Amino acid sequence: GPRELDRHSKWPMVLRIHGSCLPELVLPLLFIGVWTTAVCLFSRHVRDLGISSTLLTVLGFVVALSLSFRSSTAYERYMEGRKSWTTLMTASQNLARNIWINAEEREDHAKDDLIAKVTALNLIVAFARSLKHRLRFEPYTHYDDLRDLVQHLDTFAKEATELEPERDDPGPVSHWESWGGYLGVSFTISNPRKIIKRAKYPLGNLPLEILNHLTVYIHGIIDAGCLKANPYQTQALNSVLIMNDVQTTTDRILNTPLPLAYAIAISQLTWVYILILPFQLYSTLGLIAIPGTLFAAYIILGFAFIGQEIENPFGHDVNDLPLDNFCNQLAADIDIIATSAPQDTDTFVKSKQNQIMHPLSHEGSEVWKERSLEEIRGALKQKALASMKNVKPRVRSRHNTDKDDGRYERVRASGREVV
Repeated sequence: GPRELDRHSKWPMVLRIHGSCLPELVLPLLFIGVWTTAVCLFSRHVRDLGISSTLLTVLGFVVALSLSFRSSTAYERYMEGRKSWTTLMTASQNLARNIWINAEEREDHAKDDLIAKVTALNLIVAFARSLKHRLRFEPYTHYDDLRDLVQHLDTFAKEATELEPERDDPGPVSHWESWGGYLGVSFTISNPRKIIKRAKYPLGNLPLEILNHLTVYIHGIIDAGCLKANPYQTQALNSVLIMNDVQTTTDRILNTPLPLAYAIAISQLTWVYILILPFQLYSTLGLIAIPGTLFAAYIILGFAFIGQEIENPFGHDVNDLPLDNFCNQLAADIDIIATSAPQDTDTFVKSKQNQIMHPLSHEGSEVWKERSLEEIRGALKQKALASMKNVKPRVRSRHNTDKDDGRYERVRASGREVV
């Protein structure tokens, strides 16, 4: 699965295997090694097959340009997926905070309103987790992290889950499929979309249906007068729109890969270049062309494989986005928002532990309340001057630094420095 961010490896990057493209390149490099060895031995003992290196220069430029295009396109998709999930985290937290703080609980229906608010917060978490499963071609509702959050909703995915007992059970994985997938053999890699193709009942769009339920809740609290201020209402509906926009953006990334003609052409050009490489290197390197070709093939195929792997950043590969961690973090953040009831401002503003002039003074707000406005504003100015002393100067030219130092000395000489 995707890399666990809380785990730390002490191995240097150059020696790490987990997450690298080396396992998937074992078979291609083995084939290239055999091919290069055969070409070099034939040229040494039978007939010299060496050719001019002019073709090496021309094709090398084209291959480099193609791989650069492939890598930049794939990384752009990866970054767009990461930014989309960041946007989802922000919109979800804003919506949860807006509902929890700004949606009032009516005195005669306080318990019902509280239960409804908690339900809405759970739907926000359910949206993120259902979107994660949708992007991984897991369209049902029986998954451990999702089932309890959506089993009370009337959705197409729930109905399909109940009507299809076998659902998406892939069955036992053979050793051939396991090792073939680890080594990147395309013939053993299963089509992730086959679960959707085999579905006997409509699967619907679970994240979109969850947004429908969230919108119904928002309209309900607006009609009931719980969410009174127009800015709060607008913010809540805008958050839902942003969540919907994130879904459409991630769907676009998933369903619009690099055009097939580009992918095929880049793959063919890369392999042609590698296969004719020993013919061009043998004339100048001799048998050293064997390790030289292998090293060049590792670099070229490595960049091609990386571009192919991160093109879809939502899967289960090591270098994919850690969507499980993102969803768990969002669930924890929303639970933190709901840990306490909305507080009155006075509970923390008038607290004795509220040191409003920290670090200039450790006195509480009640002490400063007894002082005049002029004393408070004067203390704020002294606090600013004290804070500026702790700011490290930016790197500037010597001329500008000398002028700034002179101005600072004049400030100190004027007696405005806090002692």
